[in-house]
Amino acid sequence: MSHKVRVWDLPTRCFHWGLVVCFMGLITSAQIGGDAMAWHFRSGYAVLSLLLFRIIWGLVGGRWSRFTSFIYAPAAILAYVKGRGLPEHTVGHNPLGSGSVFAMLGFLLLQVMTGLVSDDEIANAGPLSQFVSNAAVSFATFYHAAIGRWVLIGLVVLHLSAIFFYHLKKRQNLVLPMLLGDKETDSIVMSSRDDLGSRTWALALFLGCAALVAGMVKLAG
Repeated sequence: MSHKVRVWDLPTRCFHWGLVVCFMGLITSAQIGGDAMAWHFRSGYAVLSLLLFRIIWGLVGGRWSRFTSFIYAPAAILAYVKGRGLPEHTVGHNPLGSGSVFAMLGFLLLQVMTGLVSDDEIANAGPLSQFVSNAAVSFATFYHAAIGRWVLIGLVVLHLSAIFFYHLKKRQNLVLPMLLGDKETDSIVMSSRDDLGSRTWALALFLGCAALVAGMVKLAG
């Protein structure tokens, strides 16, 4: 008998869709250039705030938002690929999906950090570029513009392809749980905590992360 499980708490869902909006803003503003680059920087600061929050929330958040719920040993990944996965693997991020999540978080963080020290030598320079060597600035600028953006676009395409695959081939809707939070499952598992207390705590954490990023940018001038 299937039953509903609160998989994605509200803070995780807000992080996910906020990241989607900011990523679209980054790509669009970079393509437009010119005055739109001011929004490119703002979107980058927002992404950094979201990533810092997600790292902390991955340690203290709801059951299925914690990194410990989707860190898998190589043997578990291999078993899942061979069709011998455990029932709980279908609740949160499965062993394959977890790899793409960590890759996305890692490369997004790398993209933002290189953006902070990049300089196009025309009109746009990251706020921290003044604190690193010219060689570091040159490498960061090259990676940010020529490599990192395409890696992230590739990961997004892979992510969307997986969503369509699970929807068409396995009849699993991965989008709806990220919108509503709940998922129908045959497994008897613990739901993520998602109440007023946890949501208030998450909001305070995010505001703290945003204040930290804003302070860094202000101090850098």
